[in-house]
Amino acid sequence: MTATRPVDKFDRRRDELAESALLTLGEMGYARASLREIAGNSPFSHGVVHYYFQDKLELVIYSVRHYKARCVTRYDAVVRDSASAGALVEAFAAKLAQTIREEAPMHRLWYDLRTQSMFEEALRTAITEIDAALEAMIWRVIERYATLSGRPPAVTPAVAYGMLDGLFQQALLAYTAGGEPVLDGLTTQVRAVLPLLVAPAAAAPAPL
Repeated sequence: MTATRPVDKFDRRRDELAESALLTLGEMGYARASLREIAGNSPFSHGVVHYYFQDKLELVIYSVRHYKARCVTRYDAVVRDSASAGALVEAFAAKLAQTIREEAPMHRLWYDLRTQSMFEEALRTAITEIDAALEAMIWRVIERYATLSGRPPAVTPAVAYGMLDGLFQQALLAYTAGGEPVLDGLTTQVRAVLPLLVAPAAAAPAPL
């Protein structure tokens, strides 16, 4: 049997702490959750948490990076498996709705931290890097949609991300207040917006 290296044990425990911290952060938000509060809602003592993380900021950054590392591949199966532009739109819209339904607290935390990063410089680098990875994730969807449509993208990656992220954030806010029924509206919006992100179809030549 191969012994686990000390660095592996250290990283594994940090991951466990991150998973636990995310539950509290997702419910309470960044400002309200202290390091002691996070420890109190986890199987780990405050001393253990403090041993692995210098302060709340380090724990929060590590936790969000840990979570978003999984998120940035969320739509890769949609890109891989969609055989037509229409199928991609439906699969992408369904996946957006699913992630709100299943992980709303984590998404609320993300938008909370992104707003906080405008005021707290220590958060800014990590949030900017994660945002860039999410933009690249969305752009893979748009490029595949463009290929399946036979039309090139009509916008930049930043514009595509801004438009779809805006729809997602609005749906998340509405879902928090109104629950499941609002997610049908997100699907309708995605169906309307994706065709706007690629070049218009060429007009048929006028009859002679």
